[in-house]
Amino acid sequence: MIIFALETSCDETSAAVLESSRGDLKLLSNVVSSQIDIHKRYGGVVPEVAARHHIVNIIPVAAEALSKAKIKPADIDLMAVTTGPGLVTSLIIGVETAKALSYAWKKPLLPVNHMYSHIAANFYGAKIAFPAVCLVVSGGHTELVHLQSYRRFKKIGQTVDDAAGEAFDKVAKLLNLGYPGGPAISKLADKFTDRLQFPKIELPRPMINSNNYDFSFSGLKTAVLYAADKIKNKDEDFQIAMSHYFQQAAIDVLVAKTIKAANKLNVKTVMMAGGVAANRKLRQALSLEAENASFRFLAPEIGLCTDNAAMVAIAAYYLSEKKKVPLDNFKKIATDCNWELK
Repeated sequence: MIIFALETSCDETSAAVLESSRGDLKLLSNVVSSQIDIHKRYGGVVPEVAARHHIVNIIPVAAEALSKAKIKPADIDLMAVTTGPGLVTSLIIGVETAKALSYAWKKPLLPVNHMYSHIAANFYGAKIAFPAVCLVVSGGHTELVHLQSYRRFKKIGQTVDDAAGEAFDKVAKLLNLGYPGGPAISKLADKFTDRLQFPKIELPRPMINSNNYDFSFSGLKTAVLYAADKIKNKDEDFQIAMSHYFQQAAIDVLVAKTIKAANKLNVKTVMMAGGVAANRKLRQALSLEAENASFRFLAPEIGLCTDNAAMVAIAAYYLSEKKKVPLDNFKKIATDCNWELK
């Protein structure tokens, strides 16, 4: 089976082609056109600007994905497109393009949830031992998901305010590190050593001991602001120290909550997904704690952590095994799809 997928949930325009043969998946292409340089001047993603660039990019990106995969539209068996959550104006471009191509090519079209796509990136090249718990952490979302199988899963926790990635971006802006904030903070935090001549900065670990699996990062972000206000000399040592202490506080909460859920639910596998899953220190910390607790640990390769169409195609493969995909469903596709499948 050949699956062609489109992804436009935020500011990346992406198309991918996936081939499946007797359950083995092979990624034939995964083209991503990023708008990071465009949105840097604004300090974050501007929805209207993102949508306009999706309009310009989506057909060339789709054509490049087909070319790299060395296939023609006639070779496609199934199409898939991200239908939410995400920026509405960005999603519309992907959905409407997918509907038009589905109609023109006479191919079935499957709506795919963005968060499930991130989780599905873990399925590529791996056999999952279920049950599992997955930490999905990105700029717009921080969630814990309990999976009983590839197609049976339920969200068990989420942020009650800011997502972790959003907090990284806002703290980076506070520290004048630019956009995107996550990589900038991570890069500076890597320079931190115990020999750094800078007083220890005490930051909270919000909700780390709560009786649920929810998160909160708004208070941590505010604590960074208050701590910064007390420091007069905001030089590079200050930026390094604050990046380190903030990142460590966020990681402590994310890891503690995930391992707590894994223990309580008696899972076999701990996974992570989403853009912030590319953070090296977070990957190392969660991997270590999971293995210490005798859980198998999985994380997607770095290229599959950020938004991309390959993860949409992988998700579509597993969803298509359960759902019947009518040839005329381009008429029925919605702006979102069911997140919790039971």
